[in-house]
Amino acid sequence: MSATKQALPVVELGADDLPAYCPNPNMPIWSSHPRVFLAMEHGEAKCPYCGTEYRLKPGTVVKGH
Repeated sequence: MSATKQALPVVELGADDLPAYCPNPNMPIWSSHPRVFLAMEHGEAKCPYCGTEYRLKPGTVVKGH
């Protein structure tokens, strides 16, 4: 029996899309899970529920508090 590995989606975010959270508004309602906010400290994060990867768009400037 062989398993086919599907590529997980990658979502690129701009500064206006922060704070990052999953599921995002473009995901279908049937595949949703509890909302989780993602720490984008290194420019990328992965959802612990569904594995969706989030990355900052190149050149995105994140302003601190």
